[in-house]
Amino acid sequence: MQIRDIDDEVYAALSRRAAEDGITVPELLRREATKIATRPSIAEWLRRTGRRPSQIRTEDVLTDLDKWRGEWPDARR
Repeated sequence: MQIRDIDDEVYAALSRRAAEDGITVPELLRREATKIATRPSIAEWLRRTGRRPSQIRTEDVLTDLDKWRGEWPDARR
């Protein structure tokens, strides 16, 4: 695999990150590619999580969020 046209700043950042881990840039990219390949895509994740039944209603979540956030300032002032 080859990656072309990487900006110098991006490659420098990858080099720094690899050096922090004591590995080479290709090894860092192999690790990251493995992580990406093993995670579901956003579409797959949404398909999976959308099928899970929930006992929590949207209205209850919004009510709790409003309690946690407190009063909102009046935007008309």
